[in-house]
Amino acid sequence: MVQASPNRMELQTQKAKFRTATRGHKLLKDKQDALTKLFLEKVHVVKDLREDIEKELKKAYSYFMIARGVMDTATANMVFEAASAEILLEAKVINTLGVRSPEFTFEQKGSLHEYGLVGTSAEVDSALDIFAGVTQKLIELAEMEKLVELLAIEIEKTRRRVNALEYRLIPQTQEIIRFIVMKLDEMDRSNLARLMKVKDIVRKEN
Repeated sequence: MVQASPNRMELQTQKAKFRTATRGHKLLKDKQDALTKLFLEKVHVVKDLREDIEKELKKAYSYFMIARGVMDTATANMVFEAASAEILLEAKVINTLGVRSPEFTFEQKGSLHEYGLVGTSAEVDSALDIFAGVTQKLIELAEMEKLVELLAIEIEKTRRRVNALEYRLIPQTQEIIRFIVMKLDEMDRSNLARLMKVKDIVRKEN
């Protein structure tokens, strides 16, 4: 049941409310469409990046397996202990269509190739080079996956707000406006009828 005072001030209030809700609905719908488009783009990026990383890691592990076949345990341990590489990682927050997500700046200092050549194989060098390159991609993947997760959450929140406006607030406001207009029309007709009746009485008295 409509609960509203059938007067012209309330009518203007409801009309203003309707205009605001309609504008808000369009803006949110545009935002939802933009978020969905970006989400789908980033999902494809994540998929391609993950597949690329998996291929690189498989290649690196295959090199290691070959290298382990010609190296003893002591030499293998020495390869990892001799590495002087250091990873510097900085994070900041960026805003993408209202979604705040982390962005990482990656820098690698030092070298993974600090071991001697005696007892090692070329496959070790190849494997470590691949791992060095994959590290950057892994950080980028983590960044993209977090953005995709946050985009999905924001899309759902925006969808609920769009639906609330589209299926509740806007129809309810339209119903109230129709109710007030109907009541005001009834009041105008009633006032007009009374006025005509008064005129008839006055005319008859004269």
